[in-house]
Amino acid sequence: MNKLAFVTALSVVLTAPIAARAERIRATLTGYEEVPVVSTVATGEFVGMIRDEQSIDYHFTYTGLQGMVTQAHIHAAQPNVNGSIVIWLCQTATNPGPVGTPTCTAGSGTFTGTITAVNVVAGAMASQQLAAGELAEVIAAMRAGAVYVNVHTDLSPGGEIRGQISASSRP
Repeated sequence: MNKLAFVTALSVVLTAPIAARAERIRATLTGYEEVPVVSTVATGEFVGMIRDEQSIDYHFTYTGLQGMVTQAHIHAAQPNVNGSIVIWLCQTATNPGPVGTPTCTAGSGTFTGTITAVNVVAGAMASQQLAAGELAEVIAAMRAGAVYVNVHTDLSPGGEIRGQISASSRP
């Protein structure tokens, strides 16, 4: 076997277990998912891949927001309930997030990145018992359908669009 064939075969063998553990997550954001419901033409999408329980690679977009974007997050809560912020997706000067959080863009935005335990902030609602750095807890909540993404605006401070994250074992 030549060196190239050996390296290729070794690469496949070593990455197969990682790919097998990858898990797709997705949320479609609309005003109808907000609590209370918001009448808006805005939409958004959050797609990601959980990798080895240690990180989540994601792509997040929003468009058509009627208000000025003030912040976007991942929150812990089941459908039709508001919950604590656990991960910041974008920030503004008036609503700053943790160091390294990208700046929100007006009207439409696209963000990509990798979420790790460092990005998980302590839940503001003590009764939720979520501590900073507990990525495994956030991933477990995603699998249970108890995590959502929302984009806040000046017209809808509680959120203009929202979508519940669902998980699938198909990569």
